Amino acid sequence: MISKSSLYHVVEAMAPLYVAMGLGYASVRFRAFTPEQCAGINHFVALFAMPLLIFRMISSNDPYAMNLRFIAADTIQKAAILAALALWARLSARGSLAWVVTLFSLATLPNTIIMGVPILRGMYGSMSGTLMVQIVVLQFAFWYVLVVFLFEYMAAQRALVAKQQQAAAPAAVVLTVLDGDQQINASAVVPVTEGDGDADTNTEAAMPPPPAEAEAAMAAPSAKLILLMAAKKILKIPSIHASMLGLVWSFIAYREGIKLPTIIDDSVAIISVSATGLATFSVGTFMAQQSRFISCGYSVASLAMAMRFLVGPAVMAASSLAVGLHGDLLHVGIVQAALPLAVISFVYAKEYNVHPEIMSTGVIVGTFASFPITIIYYILLGL
Repeated sequence: MISKSSLYHVVEAMAPLYVAMGLGYASVRFRAFTPEQCAGINHFVALFAMPLLIFRMISSNDPYAMNLRFIAADTIQKAAILAALALWARLSARGSLAWVVTLFSLATLPNTIIMGVPILRGMYGSMSGTLMVQIVVLQFAFWYVLVVFLFEYMAAQRALVAKQQQAAAPAAVVLTVLDGDQQINASAVVPVTEGDGDADTNTEAAMPPPPAEAEAAMAAPSAKLILLMAAKKILKIPSIHASMLGLVWSFIAYREGIKLPTIIDDSVAIISVSATGLATFSVGTFMAQQSRFISCGYSVASLAMAMRFLVGPAVMAASSLAVGLHGDLLHVGIVQAALPLAVISFVYAKEYNVHPEIMSTGVIVGTFASFPITIIYYILLGL
């Protein structure tokens, strides 16, 4: 059974998150920040604070001492859920890439480093803290890169569709018959041509393009073009560079036994330590700008909580058993999958405007609900 001191450490880890969210909420309600300023805070987190935190986390992890079986279980869980969601989106009329990314994030990307380390250390000791860092490294080095790429893919798709619609707009012709008179859209009128004295000559209207040409003009952009645009944009994202640089440095540093110079390490640290606090603060500001506390609605919120606290842990249990995990390793894998949604998931959702209301609900409600839920999982697994 978890001790009173361990429970205190869990509460101790969670309290700062509530304080940051509360301050963000109050700052908007009391008009200390405008919506534009709140957006600027979120943009700072996405552009500077979070990439530096990612670099620091990845570069400080020893890639040669990772628990490969535990990492395999986590990888199988995420891959299985992503594949199932992709199949659902393919077969269902309600499915879309935006929903795939949202539900995948809800089910598989927990707040591992901020809440996972202190909670699981209190339950299973120091070895769980090392495992949490390894999961975070894999999330930052691969899974968040994939999520950001999908966000960029959707953004590129929308941009190309909008560009094609603008290009096709001048060809549109609106003809309305009122009282026997033809009213022609001004954009479709061509200059008056002089006839040979025939009084029945008015103006000649530009005719719409043939159906085949019109359909071609409005055709969906090719996947190859969208992928090219997304790839070009993702190479400019700071968090992607941070992930790759951190991974390369960790392999070099732990093989050669060297460390970052203090001046560089301190420069990275002074900004990176602000990432979690400002990201959680940003969640509070977003919540305060909504018309109600559960901004996505109760039915969608229930779906989000089910993905976070039921689907994620269940699939993690199955994948852990599949690779042969047992004992504390199995328990750590299941409990960490039941942690609240990672704040960085909200940061990216807000930055790309893809279901930010669902992500904010996942972070807020999940943070409040995670304490009793993780304790229940811990007790059940210990029976």
